Amino acid sequence: MTDLSFPAAIEQASNLMALWERGELSDEVLADRVAELVASRDGARGFFVASLPAENPLMDRLPEPLLLQLRAAGDGVVDLTARNLAMSTAMEWHHRQSGDEEHRLGSERVKVRSTELLKMLEPTRVMERLGQLLDAARGHAESRAEDRAFLERWGYNAEQKVAIARAIEAVVDQNLR
Repeated sequence: MTDLSFPAAIEQASNLMALWERGELSDEVLADRVAELVASRDGARGFFVASLPAENPLMDRLPEPLLLQLRAAGDGVVDLTARNLAMSTAMEWHHRQSGDEEHRLGSERVKVRSTELLKMLEPTRVMERLGQLLDAARGHAESRAEDRAFLERWGYNAEQKVAIARAIEAVVDQNLR
């Protein structure tokens, strides 16, 4: 499969989820198609942009074959899921502050789904990636420049970074149990 553009990956992921929800696509075929998507960065980004906020129940009752494919995709999926946790947490905080309950609920959905997925991915990779992102959210000078740039690019303020750190710590604490 040729690497899809980001917009094409969003469209394909949306189509796959709709087919799956209507029972026109088996869990196994869905997993194979998603594996093709998440094999590239834009494909993986498109899949998560389509699936994490969707009304579709896919990410709430992740089929085992799909989970296995997401785990097999490795560091790219872990990284994007960690970043989605950070972004949705920051936006949930922002929407709460501005009184935008509809968007807050949407951000909360992405946060919860990202949290749950992180708990199901390969624990060592998840803990390492979350530790790196946590260092950046806490403002540690030795944190990865890429993570500091990620947080700065979105313009997160100090309170949002505290919320991100708390969300990461919650996942880390649950993974240590």
